[in-house]
Amino acid sequence: MVSKNKKSIFSNHEISMLGIRSNLVQASFSYERMHSPGWTWAQLPYCEKIYRDDPEGLKRVMTDNMEFINSSPPLYPILMGLLLTMEEEHVDSTTIKGLKNALFGPMAGIGDAIFWFTIMPIVGGISASIAKNGNVFGPILFFVVYLFWSRAPLAHFGYNLGTKAIDVIQENSTVISHVASILGLTVIGSLIASYVKMQLTIKIGAGNTVIDLQKQLLDKIFPNILPFAFVFLLFWLLRKNISPIWLIVVTFALSIVMAAIG
Repeated sequence: MVSKNKKSIFSNHEISMLGIRSNLVQASFSYERMHSPGWTWAQLPYCEKIYRDDPEGLKRVMTDNMEFINSSPPLYPILMGLLLTMEEEHVDSTTIKGLKNALFGPMAGIGDAIFWFTIMPIVGGISASIAKNGNVFGPILFFVVYLFWSRAPLAHFGYNLGTKAIDVIQENSTVISHVASILGLTVIGSLIASYVKMQLTIKIGAGNTVIDLQKQLLDKIFPNILPFAFVFLLFWLLRKNISPIWLIVVTFALSIVMAAIG
């Protein structure tokens, strides 16, 4: 059991800097790992402090952080703060990864709706109205809100949330890990069904009848069977240690060729 009165190894300034460092999470980006290089860089000094006497533990947490993550960057400080608390208390790594994978999908939708479509348009409108008369405070206000005011408080919010919940998380780590994994897989499955589109345009004539292979055959057997099969093919190839970069290149090439031949 973790003591609720245990003093954090991080100062308020360090937690604020975590939020500010999260601004550069998209400075390093790839389709293989999305935001994970920037995500890892933002947390590196904190993980080094936690695992200063445990090089193997640092290697493990850095390897875990380099796994694919793609969410709404403005809300990353919340998730970073929450997971940092768990690392500080050495919660089981499976629980930490499961929680991260479960939360980054839903947080993407929440972050885009609240930050990009609500807060920043309002701030942008206020800043533009100030700047149109030549007042330099307009753009300064916009960047202060974007880079500092919103990020640092969110890092404190996530860290304090983790501090309050750490006992519950540790006591129910197995259940939380299992539930988080299910939620994460559900979100990923929904994204696959929504965004992966594949269908045949080929039609076969049989006498005076024309059969649409997609609508009259494949969809009758299993709706969306082609996206389903292709995703699991990619998953199988990943399990065979095929590079994701090659899979992306092959997917692009197949898309061009298949579109050309129907």
